[in-house]
Amino acid sequence: MLFGEILYRETGLVVVPDREPEMEKPGEMESGIREQQMQIVCVRSSSIGDEEEWESSRSSALSLFKEKEEEIERKKVEVRDKVFSMLGRVEQESKRLAFIRQELEVMADPTRREVETIRKRVDKLNRQLKPLGKSCLKKEKEYKMCLEAYNEKSSEKASLVTRLVELVGESERLRMKKLEELSKTIETLY
Repeated sequence: MLFGEILYRETGLVVVPDREPEMEKPGEMESGIREQQMQIVCVRSSSIGDEEEWESSRSSALSLFKEKEEEIERKKVEVRDKVFSMLGRVEQESKRLAFIRQELEVMADPTRREVETIRKRVDKLNRQLKPLGKSCLKKEKEYKMCLEAYNEKSSEKASLVTRLVELVGESERLRMKKLEELSKTIETLY
C-alpha cells in the first residue's frame, strides 16, 4: 500500500492521496503536505457503521497521517543537515585548493616576480631603443652625406689652392720679368 492509502470499507472512510511523498525541497515539501491534507476525502456510508466506529477509524487515520507527517519533517531536517554539512565541507575543500594553488605557484618558480619585473624593464628599454636606433641610423646617413660633401669640398679647395699657388707663382714671374725689363729700360736711359 502507498503512504496515506487507507481504506476503511466497513466504515466508509476513505483517505487516498494522489502520490507517495518524495524527498523534496523544504518549500515544495510543505506545499505537498498541504495538498495531501486537501486530498483527504472522508466519505461516510449511510448504510454502514455507527458513530463510534466512524470516530475510531477517523482518529486512527489522523494518527497515521500525523506519524507520516512527522516522518516527513524528520527527513526534511536530516536532508537540510546533510546539505549544510556538505556545504561546509565544500567550503573547506575550496579553501584547501586555493592554498594548494598558491603553494604550487610558489614552487613552480620562486623568482617569478623578479623575472617578471626584469622582463618588463627589458621590454621598456626595447621600446626606448627602437626610436633611438632609427635616429642613430638617420644621423649616420646624414654624417656620411656630410662627410662626402666635406671631402668633396676639401678636394675642390685643394685643387683651387694648387691652382692659386700656380697663378700666384706665374704672376710673380711675370711681374719679375716686367720689373727686370723696366729695370733694363731705366738703366739704358741713364
